[in-house]
Amino acid sequence: PVERKPEWIKAKVQMGPEFVGLKNLVKKEGLHTVCEEAGCPNIFECWEDKEATFLIGGSECTRRCDFCQIDTGKPSPLDRLEPTKVARSVQSMNLRYATVTGVARDDLEDEGVWLYAETVRKIHELNPGTGVELLIPDFSGNPDHIAAICDSAPEVFAHNVETVPRIFKRIRPAFRYERSLDVITQGRNHGMVTKSNLILGMGETREEISEALRDLHEAGCDLVTITQYLRPSERHLPVDRWVKPQEFVDLADEAEQIGFLGVMSGPLVRSSYRAGRLWATAMRKKGRDIPAHLAHIAEGIQDSGTTRQEARTLLTHGA
Repeated sequence: PVERKPEWIKAKVQMGPEFVGLKNLVKKEGLHTVCEEAGCPNIFECWEDKEATFLIGGSECTRRCDFCQIDTGKPSPLDRLEPTKVARSVQSMNLRYATVTGVARDDLEDEGVWLYAETVRKIHELNPGTGVELLIPDFSGNPDHIAAICDSAPEVFAHNVETVPRIFKRIRPAFRYERSLDVITQGRNHGMVTKSNLILGMGETREEISEALRDLHEAGCDLVTITQYLRPSERHLPVDRWVKPQEFVDLADEAEQIGFLGVMSGPLVRSSYRAGRLWATAMRKKGRDIPAHLAHIAEGIQDSGTTRQEARTLLTHGA
């Protein structure tokens, strides 16, 4: 391991029947998910819930962030069949909810907007019963680009701020904090359910986290996930501190008091963790009807604090 992790950062392997079935299918059909390829600790829980995440646009990013394990370099040419391939993977896996994210493509005239939007359209076309969350780069904050993304009608419009203003430029040199907030505001103004993520343990202070939460809410962010930074390799930023489960619980309470409609907070929470549940919670709190073809996503949803990786659950089980 790159760094010794504290006791509370460990995921229990619990393979249910849905997970085992999906694992076999993915292997047999040669499907690619971020869940497997990034070694996500939550794969057992999410796949059991018929949720998965896909990375589009290739394996190399035109931008570099200090916390991210994706390589920076010259990306390969765009695969215009990729939206259909991803939609077919969603169909094969019979997913209830799919998160689509991708690399930044500053090398393309539209920065990859067509690819992102078309992937949403194709998933919905082949899988009318599947919710889609689209986690985008900032597309330079271009209003035409953001409008095109919103026109593809993902259930959730997500853009991750990831860290606080003071250290933002050092950690995400190709992004700008204010521009990221503006992207979220544009999504909100298009009527989207909006979402963002904060990674802790990269050098921020407790008060700065509170400020970032307030900034996000003021920008129009509905949903937020809060997680612990884990160092992908020795080339990456060292972990500044291990945030204890109780602090994650306190932050979840604070975020709800600030006015977020849904919060997932815990050391191994990731931005796509139990994403369908968060979307359905936001729809309910906004007073919006959940479309009949997606009603199954909202079935059996309980309030926060009941999923395996939320800090509240970890404390209940003695972390």
